[in-house]
Amino acid sequence: MNRVLPVLILSFSVLFSSSLFAEPAKGLNVIVTTADRQTQMMSMVISTMAVKKQGKQVNITFCGEAGDLALKTTETPTFLPAKKSPTMLLKGLIEAGADVKVCPLYLPNAGKTTDDLLPGITVAKPPVMTGVLLDQDFQNLTF
Repeated sequence: MNRVLPVLILSFSVLFSSSLFAEPAKGLNVIVTTADRQTQMMSMVISTMAVKKQGKQVNITFCGEAGDLALKTTETPTFLPAKKSPTMLLKGLIEAGADVKVCPLYLPNAGKTTDDLLPGITVAKPPVMTGVLLDQDFQNLTF
């Protein structure tokens, strides 16, 4: 018991001090795959808060059915209480400097081209995306 107590104290102090002095994340990597508009809205709300309220960098990638949100022709419903839509928030995020991409598989499998995307949205490159997702200065969120 006499040897265990000092080890426990040292372990606790190392754990506590490392979390106390940990640098906050530089930003978020947000991956949206759901077609559910309410969930897409929540991903845009969190991304907006990170950019506008926390001053963080946000990287958004749309894959699968969520890729439709990146299209010029997509209309999304407004949600209470803000009476805003995922499309409205997405456009605001692009204007605020968020890096927004669609998965490289999305356009050819949806029968679309880059001309169909909202201005400011590009196609992700897998090697670059891998680096972004593995960057420990960013937290990854999936919706």
